[in-house]
This record gives sequence, structure tokens and C-alpha cells, in this order.
Amino acid sequence: MTGTLYGLGLGPGDPELVTMKAHRLLKAVSVIAYPAPDHGTSFARSIAAEYLPGTQKEIPIVVPMRVERFPARAVYDTAAAEIAGHLDASEDVAVLCEGDPFFYGSFMYLFERLARRFPCEIVPGVSSIMAGAASMRRPIAARNDVFSVIPAPLETPAIERRLDACDAAAIIKIGRHFARIRDILERRGLMASAGYIERIGLANERILPLAQIDPEQVPYFSLALVYRGAEKWIADRAADANAEGART
Repeated sequence: MTGTLYGLGLGPGDPELVTMKAHRLLKAVSVIAYPAPDHGTSFARSIAAEYLPGTQKEIPIVVPMRVERFPARAVYDTAAAEIAGHLDASEDVAVLCEGDPFFYGSFMYLFERLARRFPCEIVPGVSSIMAGAASMRRPIAARNDVFSVIPAPLETPAIERRLDACDAAAIIKIGRHFARIRDILERRGLMASAGYIERIGLANERILPLAQIDPEQVPYFSLALVYRGAEKWIADRAADANAEGART
């Protein structure tokens, strides 16, 4: 009998957004694995830290945080082999995932390597998009609005096509792409309906109208919510944000 592999969604950063099910499993499993940069601490582990009993074996999955490509397949092959060794020894393994495991999450690469061989359970987590909308206090979409999630690293024409085809959008992974994203939104007359948020759910969370952001100070953990549909509440929220100024 083997152990079970768990993909635990931990939400965008606030430990109080960890679900009760993820909390239970964090305390129960024998082994935890988590993505970690080659320099610094693991963000996923930091979200879960206060819930960990301190007796578990740990597997840091070191993923270099660099612009240039790195041998990702080799990283996940190595991590999957180490995790498989624990599962074969009848130890349950929880992989800690920022946000949700299957929403742009690195867990999916372990899932594809291990799920055919071992029992696997996915525990969904709060996505940064849903948490960001809650922090901004603005709905994402309503009625028959079409909502799109657009990764900022896409080429400009691809982003423009997707914006033109939807009523509401979340633009994610902004970071160093911010200036280009801002230019796209300006050309399409969407700046007034674009809200910006960074480090969602953390003590240093920052929310501003996108037009007020300095392109040189945009972290990777940031996103924009854009609305071009028919609902009036977005215009009301944009007016409130401009009237109130920054909230930090």
C-alpha cells in the first residue's frame, strides 16, 4: 500500500485563507514538498508555516527565479522521483501550492508524473484573482459577461485580441511587462476601468488605479482587473478609487 499525494492550494498569501481541509492535511502528512527559489525562502512554505507541526520531512523543489529558461523538466523529474520514494514507503506527501494547484500552478507538473502511479487528491485554493477582487471591493463579472485570464508575457497582438473579445479580464504575471500592458490599455481606452493590486493578502498589499503605478516598482506578484462590460458598478468603483487615492 502506498502513500497518497496531495496538492494543497494555500491561497495567495494570507494564512487565514487556507481552507480547513488544507489545514487538516498540513498537520497530518508525513512529508511536505514545496517550490523554493535558489536564493531566499519559499513563499508557499511561509504561508503554511504556522500550521506545520515541525516534525515532517521536507522536500524543497528548487526552481531558479530567472528571466532566462532553465531545465524545468529536470527539476520536476528529480522532485517527482524523490516524492515517489516517500509514497512507495507508504508516507503521505503534501505539495504546498500558492493559490490553486491547477490554476497556473507548478503542482500540475508533478501530477502528470505521479498521478498514474499513486493515489492523488487535489485540494483547491483561493486564487489571487478572487482574493484581489475582494481586496479591491469590485466585482469581476456579472450576468453574461465573458471573463478572460490573460498572462502578461503573451505577445502584444495576442493580448489585444483577448481584451477585444471579452467584457472583463484579469491580467496576471505583470511584473516587468507593466509598461507594455499599460500602453495596451491606454490605446484601448481601458485605463479608467483598470485596477491594480500587488502582494495580495500580505501585510504590504497595495491597491491603486492602474494609471497611478510606477512601472519601475511592479513586482511579479501583481495583477490588473479590467472591465469593459455594461455594468455601472465598475465606473462607480473607479471614481471612488480616484477620489480616495492610494490605499497601502
